[in-house]
Amino acid sequence: PPPTHAPPPRPPSATSRGLGEGYKSQPPGPSSDGGSRPPALTALVAGVGIEIAALTVGAVLILVELLRGGSQSFGVSVFLVVFALGVGAVLAASVRGLLRGQRWARSPVATWQILQGVVAVSSLQVGVTPWVVVALVLAVVVLVLLMLRPVVEATTRDVRPAA
Repeated sequence: PPPTHAPPPRPPSATSRGLGEGYKSQPPGPSSDGGSRPPALTALVAGVGIEIAALTVGAVLILVELLRGGSQSFGVSVFLVVFALGVGAVLAASVRGLLRGQRWARSPVATWQILQGVVAVSSLQVGVTPWVVVALVLAVVVLVLLMLRPVVEATTRDVRPAA
């Protein structure tokens, strides 16, 4: 049979480096090198999932309170609902990026953990409550998981040269 000629390799574009929305060469699931997802990444995704759920539940509770007329400040309640849902959406997009091995996804997760930790420490100065302690512990655990070598390696697949 006649030899088939492969097209010449194309230089990496912004989307192939994970900088655009069209990047799809790394589907969610096991890593492209045949290995499975690192346990630390699975734990990280679970931790962020808990945060997404808490933000969503909090937004719904505030919205219900607002609709029932129990809110003392309409503007503050609307802001809190929009903020919680917005942060939840950014975290959900970040989880998707983490599962696809895209390094950009670490930044919003890290930023949220730092903000959550600062707010939790400030709240602890007023009084210790179980929810504040849980939020602080979760923020620290997720931030540490985010910085572990297996997670960093699993979330930099989008910048590795093709073999």
